[in-house]
Amino acid sequence: MKKYSYLFISVLLLSSCNVYKSYKREKVSTDQLFGTTVEVKDTITLASLGWKEVFTDSKLQALIEKGLAQNTDLGKARLSVEQAKAALLSSRLSFLPSLAFAPQGTVSSFDHQKASQTYQLPITASWELDVFGRLRNMNKSSKSALMSSKAYQQAVQTQLVSTISTMYYTLVMLDRQIEITKQTVVSWQETLRATKAMMEAGHANQIAVARIEANVAAVQTALVDLEGTRGDVESHLCVILGDTPHAIVCGSYTSQVFPEALSVGVPMQLLSNRPDVRASEFALQQSFYGVNVARSAFYPNIQLNGSAGWTNSVGGIIFSPAKFIASAVGSLTQPLFNKGANIANLKIAKARHESAKLDFQQSLLNAGYEVNTYLSTTQSARQKKELRIQQVASLKVAVEQSEALMNYSQTTYLDVLTAQKELLQAELNQVADWFSEAQGVVNLYHALGGGTH
Repeated sequence: MKKYSYLFISVLLLSSCNVYKSYKREKVSTDQLFGTTVEVKDTITLASLGWKEVFTDSKLQALIEKGLAQNTDLGKARLSVEQAKAALLSSRLSFLPSLAFAPQGTVSSFDHQKASQTYQLPITASWELDVFGRLRNMNKSSKSALMSSKAYQQAVQTQLVSTISTMYYTLVMLDRQIEITKQTVVSWQETLRATKAMMEAGHANQIAVARIEANVAAVQTALVDLEGTRGDVESHLCVILGDTPHAIVCGSYTSQVFPEALSVGVPMQLLSNRPDVRASEFALQQSFYGVNVARSAFYPNIQLNGSAGWTNSVGGIIFSPAKFIASAVGSLTQPLFNKGANIANLKIAKARHESAKLDFQQSLLNAGYEVNTYLSTTQSARQKKELRIQQVASLKVAVEQSEALMNYSQTTYLDVLTAQKELLQAELNQVADWFSEAQGVVNLYHALGGGTH
């Protein structure tokens, strides 16, 4: 009989080996993840720089530090990490015996006789032997959940750094566009005064004056819109900072400096640099151990229970003083029939694992797409910026020449208006191109996983 018992236990242990399997990442192909147009030279990446090295404006740095300290979404992410830490601690403590103090007292009387009083003062202990890996897999699952929550916290931080930077550069862009528009209003008002003087001298007519007045009013209206947009962006940024609405003073348009080298490294680095990709993989790892836990439900549950303490009642005989009593019980519970619940739970766990696989694959594809897109956007913005400089310089000459010629009646006011409009639009577009470059750098930095330090 003993031989068969050993054989039964050996079969159970061998059949439960798959429950002990540890998670191993399946082979992930990152070939051409950045597309065929991105040249990968080395493993250096923009994400290896700290955010203070990328965003050098002191005013922006102060805003980012405030956001990291006060933003509510990041605060909630930190609390999620604390919850995961507590869950992991609870999982680890499940390996230890549980102790409880369970005092009992009884008063009994039979056929109106004198009541007898008994008591027990035991300390009970319960310990589950993790022979089939249920507790171990639950512990690994909790650890994966903790790592996933930490990666999520880092993802929230990178997004926060990116959002604050983008909104700050939006304010810088609007400040510059407001400045250009104000200068244009002043310039056009001067043109209006000159045209009125020419009309009095008989060299211009009321149509010219009315057209210039209309254009001055249009530019002033655009100025009101720009200032209103700036106020909205400013208030939104204050909310992100976890602060009440207040004025935000930005650095100058010309003082902003961005890294010249836009190194993206090799695609495989996204697996370790991108916090959202890491969070997705930790979720996959957690689901893997969830399958193991579901499998362990098919194996016996071995429990050791014991108690020790003092009592004044043993076998119905009254002892005084109290006597020491101890007991120990071992139990094995093997599930036989539970209406298919274990089978259903295993199917659910496997389905969640397959879903987590797809999420992980998609997160990696999204990361590669973002790197390709933002790198292309930034490079295009830099090329347009150089061309826009030439355009603005040429239009300034055109405005100066047309205004000079109008003073000598060798050209019409329409030529002046056209040149001024084109210059204003080119200057506004020049600032928009600068913002496209700034936003591209921010987005590329975020897409590569930067901003966690």
